Amino acid sequence: MARHQAIAATGQALISLLADARQAEFDAVRFELYQLKDFQSPMEEGVSLYLYRLAVNGSRRNLPPTVGPDGRKYRPPIPLDLHYLLTAWAKTAGRQQRLLGWALRTLQDAPVLPASFLNNYAPEHDVFRAHEAVEVIFDALSLQDMNNLWGVVKNAPPLSVAYVVRMIAVESEIVLEEPRVVQTRSFDAGQLEKP
Repeated sequence: MARHQAIAATGQALISLLADARQAEFDAVRFELYQLKDFQSPMEEGVSLYLYRLAVNGSRRNLPPTVGPDGRKYRPPIPLDLHYLLTAWAKTAGRQQRLLGWALRTLQDAPVLPASFLNNYAPEHDVFRAHEAVEVIFDALSLQDMNNLWGVVKNAPPLSVAYVVRMIAVESEIVLEEPRVVQTRSFDAGQLEKP
């Protein structure tokens, strides 16, 4: 199970995956994580990644408690899906489309990101446990999400696609107290009291 820094580490890992895989054609291209305010004055040429929604994974909502290395039980993790908007920025439509096509292909070629990769981009380097991985899936942007995003941005919508990163299980640090072991048993149920 991942620690709370997993959300930030995932976004940084995705944008770094693209930056590390860039081809000679895209040497001068920038790769950045965006906030909503960054859409008001975007970069001239590059790829941005914007976390626009976070949701609890519906298929694995109720996970069991986790057991730490010390044997103690912890509250169940919360399984999250991170919804990202990947946007290509360029001065010409042709360049923008080539950049987006390359970014799509690069992410499609890495559909599962293992913990070893994700932890490289986390400041603590142990955010994800060794057996963990996350799925990166091309996702359709719903009309409601599109309306919400572009209603705030106010500019003409840039060339963007949506991705969802599934099943980031953020673990709890709260220990579940085990009930004490029964010391004695009493079997006087059903016996009549004498007056």
